[in-house]
Amino acid sequence: MMKNLEDIKGSRFYGRRLGKALGEDQRIRLSKYSNEIGIEVPLKGVIINPKELFSKAQNEYWLEIGFGGGEHLCDQALMHPHAGIIGCEPFIAGASSLCGHLDQQNQTYASKKIENPNNIRFFLDDARLLMDALPDHILSRAFILFPDPWPKSRHHKRRIISQGNLKALARIMKSGAILRIGTDHQDYCRWIMAHLLSNDDFTWVNSNPEEYHVRPKDWKLTRYEEKAEQQGRKSSYLDFIRNE
Repeated sequence: MMKNLEDIKGSRFYGRRLGKALGEDQRIRLSKYSNEIGIEVPLKGVIINPKELFSKAQNEYWLEIGFGGGEHLCDQALMHPHAGIIGCEPFIAGASSLCGHLDQQNQTYASKKIENPNNIRFFLDDARLLMDALPDHILSRAFILFPDPWPKSRHHKRRIISQGNLKALARIMKSGAILRIGTDHQDYCRWIMAHLLSNDDFTWVNSNPEEYHVRPKDWKLTRYEEKAEQQGRKSSYLDFIRNE
């Protein structure tokens, strides 16, 4: 049976939920997409099967924790129509931005006169609520891209990368699945490496130090990364394989 969120050490995914108030058009669009492809908060003990979330059968299922403005999520969906991709993001403005990208995606498919695979679903709450409701070994890929580094020492317990959250990810990821993490914060990068290298469930792929500053070919530059580059912050791109 699924445990209460508070019962799992290192389980919370901290982040903003509310920001600037949405305009009327934004609220209408968010409501529309929430009704069409939004995932409801699961009841305690209920398992969510990703195969039942998508209108068409997908070859595999991916998860993005904290999709920000949704650029990366939509790009991955366009490049990999065979994958059913679930995005988690509690920040309402980020969800609204995603809906704008979804409108553009629909226009792209319409202009090319090809069918939209409709391979995105989103969850607007704490990612652990959804993760703990997913079945074992269901994910082929997971993304944690530029999470809040919580730089103050007293806030380090709020960092997404924790042994509790890694244990939860390991449970729902298949053997050989890829966990991709991005950060532009050097201290947090060291924190990530310390936690992953000491975790028996994952193996670091790009062990050459020069490799983890190279953005993967299927990862388009986001607004956040562009801003980081302009401010002189070098990003790290870290891939880990889920061990058998």
